[in-house]
Amino acid sequence: MAKGEKLIAENRKARHDYNLVERFEAGLVLTGSEVKSLREGRASLQQAYADVRDGEAWLIGAHIDTYDQAGLENHEPVRDRKLLLKRREIESLYGKVREKGLTLVPTKLYFKNGRAKVEVALGRGKDVRDKRRDIAKRDADRQIERAMKERR
Repeated sequence: MAKGEKLIAENRKARHDYNLVERFEAGLVLTGSEVKSLREGRASLQQAYADVRDGEAWLIGAHIDTYDQAGLENHEPVRDRKLLLKRREIESLYGKVREKGLTLVPTKLYFKNGRAKVEVALGRGKDVRDKRRDIAKRDADRQIERAMKERR
């Protein structure tokens, strides 16, 4: 993470389930109680995905816990939240998702200079074979590293 960034939530499973091609940083439209809950680190991106509807990008399925001190003005924990991207980025994402069969997957939720941001990546789903191959490659690399360490 760069200076001025504070990680809130990370979707580590996205790297396992998708080949991530391209990444975008987007702002989020949030209510006050959502921001306070995020500052406490109470969020999850496990079931979340992003979509482009009517020329706007949306984060769907992200869970932000309710803020206990908000009272009646509390927010819905799982609701669609608008992503703030430039028009060209939205049009580019829309074209790639429709034509190439890619999926928009949120990978990180963080604060950058006091503003809530989400990193959205274009990903292509992996087969079970690909996942097994990645696990085997990771294990082999780990064993090679151990062997090299022992020889030193």
